[in-house]
Amino acid sequence: MSIEQTIHDQINSNSILLYMKGSPDQPQCGFSAQTVQCLMACGKRFAYVDILVNPEIRATLPKIANWPTFPQLYVNGELVGGCDIVTEMHSKGELQTLIDSVAVQA
Repeated sequence: MSIEQTIHDQINSNSILLYMKGSPDQPQCGFSAQTVQCLMACGKRFAYVDILVNPEIRATLPKIANWPTFPQLYVNGELVGGCDIVTEMHSKGELQTLIDSVAVQA
């Protein structure tokens, strides 16, 4: 399976997926940590991929998504955005509404 197919499968198999540096328990950058905090505040389960241990995904995803930075949040197969967008959506209550529309309880 190609790395592109792997990425598409990951995105399509998880209703909420975060590509990040590190893990939710140990984020490896401030932007990933901030994004995880916003998602955790929503109280729903989400999947993640640590791009630091997946260098092929780290190199390929920005080309597929046309989004150059990490983290990248996907909901229902669609790119929501990175840290700034997620943080802004969270502050406005929009992230909670989006996550509630697709997620199961954590």
